[in-house]
Amino acid sequence: MRCPRCNETGTRVIDSRDLEGGSTIRRRRECEACAYRFTTYERPEGARLTVLKRDGSRQEFDRNKLQAGLLKALEKRPVTLERVEQAVDEIEGSIRSRGEAEISSKEIGRLATEALRDIDQLAYIRFASVYHSYEDIDTLKREVDRLMGQRQGTPE
Repeated sequence: MRCPRCNETGTRVIDSRDLEGGSTIRRRRECEACAYRFTTYERPEGARLTVLKRDGSRQEFDRNKLQAGLLKALEKRPVTLERVEQAVDEIEGSIRSRGEAEISSKEIGRLATEALRDIDQLAYIRFASVYHSYEDIDTLKREVDRLMGQRQGTPE
């Protein structure tokens, strides 16, 4: 590990802690050359996962893109970053548990929509309106009415 200040390779671990239920390790390190302290995060790299886009192209799965999409929908909503990261971890875990090397962007969008429905209903509507490309206000209203029915405990 290179020191971010002096670029030397000699660093030592001062402290290690498990995060996110043991799926990530946070390490405090100190450079042996300049004594600068910094933090690193280690996460096991799973098998490469390819996303099949709507246009037929393929690209590597990027959890940062998923997180950015959720954060955009949750903009100005009372949701913590930790909750968003937890949702991203759950979605990625669900995808990887399938054991497939490829997943469609449509399926990732469906999982993100489900996660947002549980986190914040307004963010869910924001995301769904873009993701599902609702054609008109009536379609959007039906979705809001369905959500309201679920919230009040009435059947769909």
